[in-house]
Order: sequence, then C-alpha cells, then structure tokens
Amino acid sequence: MKMLSLASAPFFFAQAANPFGGGSVMVIAYGLLFAAMYFLMIAPQRKKQKELQKMIDSLQAGDEVLTTGGIFGEITNKKEDRFVVRIAENTKVEIGRGFIQTVVKKTGEDKSK
Repeated sequence: MKMLSLASAPFFFAQAANPFGGGSVMVIAYGLLFAAMYFLMIAPQRKKQKELQKMIDSLQAGDEVLTTGGIFGEITNKKEDRFVVRIAENTKVEIGRGFIQTVVKKTGEDKSK
C-alpha cells in the first residue's frame, strides 16, 4: 500500500473530486495550502519582527539589554547603526542594532525589583 505524502494530497483530492482531470480543484487546493501556511507561519513571524524593531527603536541610554551572543550590558550611547554597551567596569563594546535580543530593564523601571 502506498503512503500519501503531504505534497501529493492536493493532487489526490483533485483526482477524487473529478476523475477526468479537474485542474481547477487542484489550483484551489494549492491556494488553500498556501493560505494556511501564510497564516500559521509567515504572519506571526512578521508580527514578531515588527515588535522587535519597535523595541530596538525605543532603546535609550541606561537600558539594560541582552545580546544574541548572551552578553548582558547597559547601553551608554546610541549611534545611528549601533549601540555602545558597557558590559563591565571600564569595558565598552559597540554592538550592531540587529544583535540586541531583548531588553532586561528599561531606564524608567523600578530598580528595587
């Protein structure tokens, strides 16, 4: 017995619906497959990317951040395409905007937490 793969499923349904070669059913099936893929995979990723960009644009000096490399630091200066981050006493590094993963603590938050 042959196993059906996910890629051949629209073709199978198209043949079952119209055994004389109904191509329009197959086009509709592929369209539904693409729409499902868009709403399950592409749309949430785009939303997450927009939120990350908004967070990066709102960063200011004094915010504590986590980089994609796993380094915690405090932003001391904001340049056009990068941040200057203090990671230890007398140690500052410049990090590209795309390498900020998340904000640990904003400047205006309560420090007693």
